[in-house]
This record gives sequence, C-alpha cells and structure tokens, in this order.
Amino acid sequence: MTPFKTIRARAEKRKGGPDALQSLLPKMPDPKALARLGDDRILAEMTKRVFSAGFAWSVIEAKWEGFEAAFLGFDPARLSFQPDEYWEGLMRDQRIVRNGAKIVAVRENAAFVLEIAREHGSFGKFLEQWPSSNEVGLLDLLAKRGSRLGGNTGQMFLRFVGYDGFVTSQDVVACLRDAGLDIGPEAKSKSDLAKVQAQFNAWAEETELPYVHLSRICAMSIGENRGSEDHAA
Repeated sequence: MTPFKTIRARAEKRKGGPDALQSLLPKMPDPKALARLGDDRILAEMTKRVFSAGFAWSVIEAKWEGFEAAFLGFDPARLSFQPDEYWEGLMRDQRIVRNGAKIVAVRENAAFVLEIAREHGSFGKFLEQWPSSNEVGLLDLLAKRGSRLGGNTGQMFLRFVGYDGFVTSQDVVACLRDAGLDIGPEAKSKSDLAKVQAQFNAWAEETELPYVHLSRICAMSIGENRGSEDHAA
C-alpha cells in the first residue's frame, strides 16, 4: 500500500502547499463536545441526513426552520408520545418535504435515540465511547437499529455530528484503490468496508492524524480538484 505521506504530498501539491492544505481541513474532533450533544440535536441531524439523501441539500437547508417547528424541536421523548394523527398530519405540512417514508423514519429514529440514551446516558455519550477504529461496526448498528441510516446516510450523519470517522465518498474510494486497496468502485460490501477500515486504522497509526483528516486529505489528493467544501469526505 502507498504510505500516507505520499498521498498527503500529492494533496499538498494540488491545493497549493502544506499550509494551504492544512487550512482546508476541518477542526480537530472534540469527543467531549460530542458527549455533550443533546439527543434532540442527534435526532435533528439524523433527520436532515435522511431527508437530504437523494435530494437537493439546499432545499432541505432552506426549509430547515420549518422542519424544526413541525417536528417539535426534535425532542425524541416528546415525539414518542405523539399519536398517529400527528404523524399523518405531517404529510400535509408544507413546512417540510412531505415524504411519507422519511417522515416515518423520524418517528422510528426518535425511538432509536431514546433506546440508546437509556442504555448509555445519551446518544452523544454513546458515540463518544465508540472507537473510530471500528466505525464499520457503528455504521452496521445504525443501519440495523435506526431507520434509513444505512450506507452514505449513516456516514454523513456521523460526520456532521462531529464523530471522528471516514466517509467512503467517490474521491476517497478512488484514493484507496489508487493506493492499492483491493475494493470495488463503490466500497459498499461488508468485505470492502472492512478493508477500508483496516487501511484507515493503519494510516491513523502511521500518521497519528484523526480519521476525519485522513479521509479529507485522501479525497483532496485525487480526482477533480474542487474546493474543500465540495469534497464529501
């Protein structure tokens, strides 16, 4: 496998040097901030990622204030007590995107967040305790116990709440394949994800960088030379 220093050097050249690349990286992950994150914010981010999947993110962002109001501030306990009529009414609520399956997912994920919170104190504390070296295990749990949180949606949820993990974006997968990792072009199978995890674990040990930086640098080292905000990695 290609050592990460080679990948980083390529990213630095593409972005204008070491300082320029560093300026494009997100801030260091803060496990304590993740642990303090309220369960309502966890459910809000789950919902935003679920509704954004296969849809223009800008539309969801533009309507987000309406989402917050319609879904009662995403308080999972409050939502869990709402009758069927409330959820049926959301199908006619113009403040949100009226997608029946995704509205049902909010109801199911409210119950999921409450379950995890009862087990660990809060969902944020649960995430804080889960090691980045086994992100694939966490993604599997999200897919099985959550609703519509599989695949890229689960990865983006973790990224946006501040969990230190990788994202198997098109550019990241291209970087891994170029480095010599034997995975498919989309890296969706359990076997491929296990290989991706093992490689990021090796690079984390090699560099002592957080996984989110490894993932972002990987993405910026290959493919179209876009702005950092366009690298979903």
